[in-house]
Amino acid sequence: MVPLPDWFLFAGAALLMVLTPGPNMVYLISRSICQGRQAGVISLFGVIVGFLVHMFAAAAGLTALFLAIPLAYEVLKWAGAAYLLYLAWAAVKPGARSPFEARALTIDPPHRLFFMGFVTNLLNPKIAVFYLSIFPQFVSPVQGSVFAQSLQLGLTQIVVSFSVNLAIVLSAARLAAWFARSPRWLAAQRYLMGTVLAALAVKMAMEPRRAV
Repeated sequence: MVPLPDWFLFAGAALLMVLTPGPNMVYLISRSICQGRQAGVISLFGVIVGFLVHMFAAAAGLTALFLAIPLAYEVLKWAGAAYLLYLAWAAVKPGARSPFEARALTIDPPHRLFFMGFVTNLLNPKIAVFYLSIFPQFVSPVQGSVFAQSLQLGLTQIVVSFSVNLAIVLSAARLAAWFARSPRWLAAQRYLMGTVLAALAVKMAMEPRRAV
């Protein structure tokens, strides 16, 4: 299984990713503000099912990849570091838009809320790249089954994401109103997030290749 220090580091990376604005956050906040908390929660369950699809695909893919091409770790490591730097820039670049600015959405029935949450996450490039480039940095064949380690990390990411997104859904309207009155705090959050993501990217790039 994944060593405890690496597991804590991964959980921290998962927390940073869910706090970084993306399609999931924008959709859930907009849905919660436009249609209420219940609609946001139903949409969130659709998002979670999308996570499960990403998780099992990544777990199966990484198992095959490590067995076939061990040196692919290096390629994925640099791809992951580059993506984290991109997210850091996206957080601090001029004109970055707050996800707490609700988008206008139509009123949808529960089954469509669930489906749209699922599709939004399934087609979310941030999640796909996270699973493909960040996962391998915490997985090593010498630590046991790559598939089991991937499931451990995937379930950790899902629990972190569900907890944070549920809190956001339940308080979306109040958070949006608070940030509208406190633009400086929103800017501070963006710069802090960008700094932490950049630091994580540097750490990832400096990591030696794991034994296979």
